[in-house]
Amino acid sequence: MPDQDALIAAAREAATRAYAPYSEFHVGAALAFADGSVVTGSNVENASYGLALCAETVAVASAMNAGTRGGLVAVAVIGGKAGGPPATVTPCGRCRQVLNELAQLGGTDPVIWCAGGAEVLELRLSDLLPHAFGPANLA
Repeated sequence: MPDQDALIAAAREAATRAYAPYSEFHVGAALAFADGSVVTGSNVENASYGLALCAETVAVASAMNAGTRGGLVAVAVIGGKAGGPPATVTPCGRCRQVLNELAQLGGTDPVIWCAGGAEVLELRLSDLLPHAFGPANLA
């Protein structure tokens, strides 16, 4: 299992690179894999709001682009207004589904650490997305 504090720190660092000129709500995500690798992402807003990308989706796309197909063991997510205190945020519905795709490719149920200030909410992906639809449903 990856170090919780280190993964949250990676997510916090990723949040500093967010492009969020409209909401000013910066989100960072860090994905830890069984091989010890960590991939991060930050949210990317767009003037056409529906085209914004969440930090978790950016991180999953980066991992997939690097050839990672499974082995997801942990995810850390942190968010908050630029310059303000961190907020405890959970992955949105779309991100839960995107994370589930990557997790199902390796048959894992990763722990999700949602950090905000001193509080860390710890859940499993299956808690956030019970009865998920994924690659196995298409077999």
